[in-house]
Amino acid sequence: DAPDGMQDAPPVLTLSKALEIGLAENFQVRIARNNLSIARNNATLGNAGFLPIVEGTTTLTERVEDSEFSAGGNDRTTEGARSSSRNATLQARWLLFDGLGMFYEKNQLGEQKEIADLELRQQLETLVATIIVSYYDLIRIGRQTENLKNSVEISQQRIEIEETKVDLGSGSRADLLQAQSDLNADRAAFLREQNRFNQAKIAFNTLLARSHEQPFSVTETIAIDSTLNESDLRAGWEQNNKALQLARRTLTSIRLERKKIAAQRLPEISLQSAYSFNRSENDGGFISFNETTGFSAGITARIPIFDGFQLQRRIQNADIAIQNSELQLDATRLQLDADFAALIQTYQNQLELVGLEEENLINAQESLEIAVERFRLGTISPLEFREAQQTLLEAENRWIVARYDAKVAETELLLLSGLLI
Repeated sequence: DAPDGMQDAPPVLTLSKALEIGLAENFQVRIARNNLSIARNNATLGNAGFLPIVEGTTTLTERVEDSEFSAGGNDRTTEGARSSSRNATLQARWLLFDGLGMFYEKNQLGEQKEIADLELRQQLETLVATIIVSYYDLIRIGRQTENLKNSVEISQQRIEIEETKVDLGSGSRADLLQAQSDLNADRAAFLREQNRFNQAKIAFNTLLARSHEQPFSVTETIAIDSTLNESDLRAGWEQNNKALQLARRTLTSIRLERKKIAAQRLPEISLQSAYSFNRSENDGGFISFNETTGFSAGITARIPIFDGFQLQRRIQNADIAIQNSELQLDATRLQLDADFAALIQTYQNQLELVGLEEENLINAQESLEIAVERFRLGTISPLEFREAQQTLLEAENRWIVARYDAKVAETELLLLSGLLI
């Protein structure tokens, strides 16, 4: 973490701890987990139509009415007569055959569950990669902030030397003023980078789904794995890449949808049964009480004959959807192959750059040490000293950026190959 003048250093947040927090708390991951739970709940025999549907209904009716009746000279008047009826029915319907549509539906629900599982794993992998890259970006910005702070200290040292020269009569006021201007420029650059570092910490806390005010610091090392094998990585993305697996699963699901639609050409056979109970009472009627119970059962066959070519249209559209999914699978495979080729080249180049920039950094550090001594002795100009100072700052920044870029390439390669987690 870049120094910020605080006496109480915030606790160190390791990368492993950040990953643990992010995987547990990130909102998108939690949403993906919920979507998987929904897909699992849907992948049942009942939802596919294998199980019978049983329903019960009951009705209770109470009436109070006045009536007058006349037939063959017999008159009858009833006031406030009560009547009631009670009905209860238990019905069951079981689809026995629908052209195998229920089997295709069950398989499709299983595919949708697998798709949701892949989407969750893809979300987890993407989050892990984002956390890794963001964590090392914090280290990069922190190191650059530290480099700028060191540059401020060097500029302060330069002012002290210039002031000593002026006091001894061997320096000039103009050189001292220029040194002060350079110091102010270095301080401004340091403040800008420090603000950038603080903004990055806020974004990182948000990524971990915690308060942006949560204090933390990061480690100072960007560890690079230089042993990644191209053939292993290529085999990895062809087998484990989640985008490719999702494209394959989606194609399978669309093919099942086509079969499910085509199954509607065949007859549908279902079994129905019912048990009913009916009871009525009437104080003012000729029949004061009546009760019936009964059981019924039957079988129904529905045979599609003509629907205005609607089913044929749906089948044709399903065939087109299959073609589109096949094209999407080919496009995904081609894009992944291109991405892999670009990433492996970037990774290998960045490893070489890390070595070169490390050598440049060592040379720049030694050059500045020599420049400081020569500047004290007055054998080099302030401009030459400033150039040596800037050369070191640039070398330090290029070195940390090279290590960061190598880590990004490494992480993206592992993500593409499905080997990150």
